[in-house]
Amino acid sequence: MPLRSLRVMPVVMLLAVTLASFKAVAALEPLPEPSGEVILTISGDITHTNAGDEARFDRAMLNHLASRTIVTDTPWHEEASRFEGPLFTALLDAVGAEAEQVRVGALNGFEAKIPVTDFQRYDVILAMRFNGDRVPIRDFGPLLVMYPFDEHPELHTEVIRFRSVWQVDRIFVY
Repeated sequence: MPLRSLRVMPVVMLLAVTLASFKAVAALEPLPEPSGEVILTISGDITHTNAGDEARFDRAMLNHLASRTIVTDTPWHEEASRFEGPLFTALLDAVGAEAEQVRVGALNGFEAKIPVTDFQRYDVILAMRFNGDRVPIRDFGPLLVMYPFDEHPELHTEVIRFRSVWQVDRIFVY
């Protein structure tokens, strides 16, 4: 090995250890406290919490996450609609989740298991806005799992419709 490579090696190793340390410290950082009404609670295998072993989010906290707009036809609407909200992957990153599945629960007690690979493959969002307005509870709100149906024809299945939970208020990560 050339002498120059031997001199650079300790610097590279120090940089790697430093980055790993920053990541470990960041994993211990709690989420900020919600200042508004809590509309989503996440529990289970997470490392970032703000209320005991849970992560509670208000609308403002969700608005600060990386988001996406999806314009798509759905099985529940008569025409293409615009859905906006945080990427599910950003939400899982925010709570420090490294999981294979989540269980998404609704206000009426309905639950669906969703593999995390869906979120990664399709950029699924937790929609907070429908055609520019907040989603009221009577119209699938306050949050709903939205897949980009028009971008991926393979999503038009009963399985995916079952996973498209509306009136979401809780997520369990495992």
